[in-house]
Amino acid sequence: MKNDRARPLPLTAFSAAAFFCVVDGSAFAHSRGDGGSHAGLDIPQISHGEMAVMSDYRGRIIDLASHVVETNEPFRRVLNYAEIQYSYCLWGRMPGSVTDEESPFNECAHAYLAATKAVLLSMREMPREAAAAGEIISAVDADMVRRGLALITCRFSGEAFNTADIVKPRWSGIPFHAASMASLTGLASLFGFGVFALRRFSRPKAQSSE
Repeated sequence: MKNDRARPLPLTAFSAAAFFCVVDGSAFAHSRGDGGSHAGLDIPQISHGEMAVMSDYRGRIIDLASHVVETNEPFRRVLNYAEIQYSYCLWGRMPGSVTDEESPFNECAHAYLAATKAVLLSMREMPREAAAAGEIISAVDADMVRRGLALITCRFSGEAFNTADIVKPRWSGIPFHAASMASLTGLASLFGFGVFALRRFSRPKAQSSE
């Protein structure tokens, strides 16, 4: 009798890497590697040390920015870039993306955190948001000093960004970064088993023949 039961595909580290390399070449086509247009707004660089603290305050900064009533076009564009770039960097969920210079996600983390910093500094000049933005800036400065991060740099610390130029992760480098590879392999495996379970339990039961 022919067995038509669905079987889960083996999702190994290699297959997970291959999947994300395909994503690299299709869904994220526009990137720095494509030579992107620099017709957008420039965003100053952020140091490696600043990133570690800025990432802790990102939620507060974006929440404050999302409630700004009187905005201007440059502010909206930089804020939009910060959120788009954050999603390209898988919402900051990859291990080591902020702290590990060798992470394939470190450069894109620099991009969204540099934009977040630019948003924060812009709100310091806004009458209604100046006080709240100033409190966050003071807290960031204090954390930088307390944790001794002011002078910590990395190879991306001097890199400026542009709102017309999306920075995507180095997908081809994932197989060579253990933490990223383990995280994405686990995610792919979980997704595969979820699809298998859904197909198995949604299939109508065969009627018995008399």
